[in-house]
Amino acid sequence: MTSTVSTSYTLIPNQKYRRSNRRSRRFCKILDIDSQSLSTLGDFKALPVEIFQMVLEHLSVKDISMLSMVSKTISNRLINYISTPSGNRRLLQQDFHNLELSGKRQGSCILEHYRALGLLLKRCTLLLPTKDRLKYIHNILSEMLTAGWDELECHRVFNFLCELSNLPRKMQTVVSSKPGSARKLELRIRLYCRSVLLNHWIHRSDSAFWLTRILKPWPMVNQARLLYIIFGPVSSLDGHVVWQKMIEGPTDETSLKGLADAIKLLYDTEAKEWTADDVISLVDELSVVPREWLMENNARLLILSGNNICFTFMASKAVNGRAVELARLMVFLALVCEKDLYCMDWTVKMMQKVCKVFSTPGEKNNFLQSVENAFAHLIMDMLQSVMSGDRDEDDSSFFNLFHLVNAQANFHKEILYLTLRSTST
Repeated sequence: MTSTVSTSYTLIPNQKYRRSNRRSRRFCKILDIDSQSLSTLGDFKALPVEIFQMVLEHLSVKDISMLSMVSKTISNRLINYISTPSGNRRLLQQDFHNLELSGKRQGSCILEHYRALGLLLKRCTLLLPTKDRLKYIHNILSEMLTAGWDELECHRVFNFLCELSNLPRKMQTVVSSKPGSARKLELRIRLYCRSVLLNHWIHRSDSAFWLTRILKPWPMVNQARLLYIIFGPVSSLDGHVVWQKMIEGPTDETSLKGLADAIKLLYDTEAKEWTADDVISLVDELSVVPREWLMENNARLLILSGNNICFTFMASKAVNGRAVELARLMVFLALVCEKDLYCMDWTVKMMQKVCKVFSTPGEKNNFLQSVENAFAHLIMDMLQSVMSGDRDEDDSSFFNLFHLVNAQANFHKEILYLTLRSTST
C-alpha cells in the first residue's frame, strides 16, 4: 500500500556562466602566478611534487606543522598532500579503536598524534575565513571517523559515545519528566544528537543508521518524545523546544519540516530495522506529544512527509474501521492544500486511493458520506465561533472559515472535473 500519487514540479535550470574570450591575457596571468608560487617554495622548487611528498613521509607531524608556516604555497602543497591516499594513511591513523592498542602509553601517543594533527590543520588553513577552515577540517575528519567500518564497529562507536556523554541517562530524564520541565537538558540532547550523530552524513543510509540507534532502544511513546525533542520546533529567542506549538493553533511548514524529514528517513528502504507499521505507529504516537495535536497540524505533517507515508497512514485507519476520523483528516488535508497553495486535485486523488482500500461498497459509501458530514460540521463550528463575536486580534477564526469554505468549493470542483472527464471518455 505504498503507491504514490503523481504530482508535477517545475525545475529551474542552473545558469551557465559564459567563458571569457580573453584567453591569452589569462594564460599570461597563470604563468605569472606559477612563477611566483615556485619562488616561494625555496629549495623545494627543484623537487617534483611526488618527491616533495616522499620527503614529508619522513617528517613528524610537528615538523610538517612547522613547515606549513613557511609560505602560502607550501601550505597549499601540504593541504593537497593531506587529501592524497598516502597522506590520509600517514596522518589520519585509524587504529585508535583497536582493542589491542588500548594501553595507557599507546593511548597517550594517539592523543598526542591527533593533538599535533589538529595544530597542523589549523596552521594550514590559517589564511582562510573561520567558516571555511571549519568546513575543510570537518570534511577531512568526517571521511575517516567511521569510513569503511562495518555495522558492528559503528554500533561500538555509538555505545562508546553514549558512555562518554552519558546520553541514555539524560534521555531517560527527559522522557520521564513533564515536557519542558528540563528545558536545558532537552536542548543539550537535541544539539548533541544533531551536531555529533546526525547532521554531517552525506548518505541517507548513514543518517538512518544513527537515528535508529538513538530511537530503537526506547518504547514507542518515548521514541515519539525524543523525535520531537530532536526535530520539533524551537523558540527563535532561546532555541528551546516549543511543546505547545502543535496544540495551541495551526503551525507552519517550517515548524514541521524537521519532523517530516526524519519520518521520511525512517520510512526509506535504507532504514532496515523499521517496517511501515513501525513508522505509521510512530507518526500516530507523535500526534499526541505532549497532548493531542490540532488536526490541521496532523494533516500538514502528513503532506510534508510525502505521498507514500500519507497514504499508508490513512489506509491503516480505513482498514481499522476508523472511517469518521479518516473523513475529518481528509477535510483538513483539503484545508491545508487551500491554505498552503497546493493543488487540490492531489487531495481528491488521495481520497480515490483510500476508497479502494475499503472492502465493500457500503464501507466506501459510509466514508464518502462521513467526508461530507465532516465538512458541514466543521463549517458550522467555525461559523458559530465567528458569530459569537469572540474574535481574536488577528481574526484567525474568520480567516479559517474563509479558507475552509474555499477548500470545500475547490475540493468539489476537482471531483466534478474528475467525474465529467471519466463520463466523457
